[in-house]
Amino acid sequence: TQRDHETMQRAALFSGGDAQMAAGDLGELLVPYMPTIRVPKSGDRVYKTECAFSYDSPDSEGGLYVCMNTFLGFGREHIERHYRKTGQCVYLHLKQHVIEKVPGASGGALPKRRNAKLFLDLEMNSDLNSDDFEYEDEAKLVIFPDHYEISLPNIEELPALVTIACDALLSAKSPYRKQEPDSWEEELQASKHAKALVQLDNGVRIPPSGWKCSKCDLRENLWLNLTDGSVLCGKWFFDGSGGNGHAMEHYKETGYPLAVKLGTITPDGADVYSFDEEEPVLDPHIAKHLAHFGIDMLQMQVTENGLRDNDIKPRVSEWEVIQEAGVKLKPMYGPGYTGMKNLGNSCYLNAVMQAIFSIPEFQRAYVGNLPRIFDYSPLDPTQDFNTQMAKLGHGLLSGQYSKPPMKSELIEQVMKEEHKPQHNGISPRMFKAFISKGHPEFSSNRQQDAQEFFLHLINLVERNPVGSENPSDVFRFLVEERTQCCQSRKVRYTERVDYIMQLPVAMEAATNKDELIAYELKRREAEAARRPPPELVRAKIPFSACLQAFSEPNNVEDFWSSALQAKSAGVKTSRFASFPEYLVVQIKKFTFGLDWIPKKLDVSVDMPDFLDISHLRAKGLQPGEEELPDIAPPIVIPDDPKGIYSLDIDESSVMQLAEMGFPLEACRKAVYYTGNLGAEVAFNWIIAHMEEPDFAEPLVIPAFGEVASSGAAAFGAVGLDNQPPEEMVAIIISMGFQRNLAIRALKATNNNLERALEWIFSHPELEEESEPALDVMDMENNANANILAETGSEGPRVKDGSGKYELFGFISHMGTSTMSGHYVCHLKKEGRWVIYNDLRVCASERPPKDLGYIYFYHRIPS
Repeated sequence: TQRDHETMQRAALFSGGDAQMAAGDLGELLVPYMPTIRVPKSGDRVYKTECAFSYDSPDSEGGLYVCMNTFLGFGREHIERHYRKTGQCVYLHLKQHVIEKVPGASGGALPKRRNAKLFLDLEMNSDLNSDDFEYEDEAKLVIFPDHYEISLPNIEELPALVTIACDALLSAKSPYRKQEPDSWEEELQASKHAKALVQLDNGVRIPPSGWKCSKCDLRENLWLNLTDGSVLCGKWFFDGSGGNGHAMEHYKETGYPLAVKLGTITPDGADVYSFDEEEPVLDPHIAKHLAHFGIDMLQMQVTENGLRDNDIKPRVSEWEVIQEAGVKLKPMYGPGYTGMKNLGNSCYLNAVMQAIFSIPEFQRAYVGNLPRIFDYSPLDPTQDFNTQMAKLGHGLLSGQYSKPPMKSELIEQVMKEEHKPQHNGISPRMFKAFISKGHPEFSSNRQQDAQEFFLHLINLVERNPVGSENPSDVFRFLVEERTQCCQSRKVRYTERVDYIMQLPVAMEAATNKDELIAYELKRREAEAARRPPPELVRAKIPFSACLQAFSEPNNVEDFWSSALQAKSAGVKTSRFASFPEYLVVQIKKFTFGLDWIPKKLDVSVDMPDFLDISHLRAKGLQPGEEELPDIAPPIVIPDDPKGIYSLDIDESSVMQLAEMGFPLEACRKAVYYTGNLGAEVAFNWIIAHMEEPDFAEPLVIPAFGEVASSGAAAFGAVGLDNQPPEEMVAIIISMGFQRNLAIRALKATNNNLERALEWIFSHPELEEESEPALDVMDMENNANANILAETGSEGPRVKDGSGKYELFGFISHMGTSTMSGHYVCHLKKEGRWVIYNDLRVCASERPPKDLGYIYFYHRIPS
């Protein structure tokens, strides 16, 4: 046919003619390479939509080459590197062509596909009207180094194994399918149970908060079964989140297949899991199913001014002000003006990464070092932090993915040959999948706190050095904390590392109190009379008041004064022992309302373009100040000596560990020696003690005051010669600290485990450069705590200088809490403000500097 003839012509063009093989030789040609061709198994990740080093895909000009051994994808510019490194010769080349339809040929039908198998789950290019264009998928085997090409499908002449491998590769699922129970990256499928789900009329009504598992005491990770309304806990997995699996047990008893996670319900949907299909699913009828139990989805988050989204909203809503709605914004193109696709609530990541890659130190470290990073990347570059950072940085800064649309006559001309679709913006799917791996929050599809993500990223930058300088040094500063005993007036000075200045919102200093009170009265009247609420009045807080609140003393909870050797009142003030090159300021807008629901203070703070915080410089111990003596609080030994060592073991933690396959006695010891602090800490103990000969021996508990058989005292008692108990040392080592540090900390705190950990964190300078011993701790939520332990004996690396700064960017959040809503980023580039709203990058007309959440300042060179 005409079509096949064209294909042959194109194949000849692509291969330059010499690479076409006579039919009979194909099998023989592939013989030497057969050992390197693999058929993908269920655990293999097949990357057939995106290059590991760039954002090239099958519809890029050079198509995509998929390695038939590792199943990694490479664009035309990066394929040679993989071939040189691995010697792998056989690749599947995927190319998607966009062709203008011949009028009348297909009668305006939907685009025909040449290969019955659609190998790309690429989104259709929305710029192209499908009535005028059609997509052609082309697959070929390419053999390096001579670029021999074999068009597919070609069942007659190819060895069966090769045909099976190609088929499996073309039909493979997205590599971003869930790796953990709570993370799914790709588009969810509708559950087969959703349409005809039976719901029992048992009168169950679910309250908006205060839930608890009906079979145990857990209050988080709770799932509402959509058939009978039971509220039960989810599975436990070793990031420490999870539960006792009661929801799953209930399904096994009843067969009721669908459950929704409480706390994830918003007007846009909710996280639904199908026990039967064993994966997260979509429930197209979720609103109806929730209403059955008295949950109104639309009520779960009312818009800022109390109106539903479908009512007319006044221009003051933060959604409009922050996104600069109502003004026609001019799109920006070129290097540094590249948008990022929202992967479903991933705007927090987009906003932070746009800000990070506007900073020259990050540009230099990753994009400047790109050839070196790519050449030395491991065999699987999708799992390498620096490779993925360099890829993202290059994607944003090269301008390759941000080209202005062509003039129409040019388009006409191009269409006649072959349409090169406009590909603007990048999809950070591989980046998100890698950096959120193993993190219970960021690996989910829910909205997250941009500030927590910023710290998580800094933590990863710290742990994956690139060259001699770490770009994250530009954010690091030292905080001097001065604690004073109110009774004796004696003081203690300590230093800690930080990356963010957190400013409290001084609500009491609002300059428009009268209007706020009047608005609140009107709003209540309107609510009572069911009228639409009045136009929103937002609290105006002077920046100076927030700065003042930051510098004032705070009360210290539960302060033990070493001067009085008793509990007493204490206050703490914080000052800058060094000023960072880049100052990140977070406005603490998020608080917890009653019933612990996170809510946001909708306030306007007049953030300055130029900021001087030199007066907050730390001064150290002042003349006339007396230091608090360095004495640790005493250990309280109870009257009933047996009580403290009686066998109190948390059986639920023991069972969770036993289910992972560890010997029961080892699990009991782990839970006992870690003081019943939960399965995660006990898991660390197990990993640290697995090699020991008595690992699975039964637990032996010495009588009080007797020395334990291991030569160390029982848990919590003081050891011989003041050597700390081995069990305690092991717990601290299992958290990733070095042995000598663990011993020093325990000695300094009289072997009190909790205070020993505090001691370590307050003496970061003593931590040798030690890597955490465990990957389990790698994704520690408390990024700051991890980062504290990173410095060498010379003290933390800081770039101290003057305290004068200029604003160059800010991230704003709209919505009622960090768990929902939307983030955008404004950055000052080449002297003008630009708004980055996921894929849309435009010149900003009215940057809403007063409504930001995180602000980025750069030091003014003095």
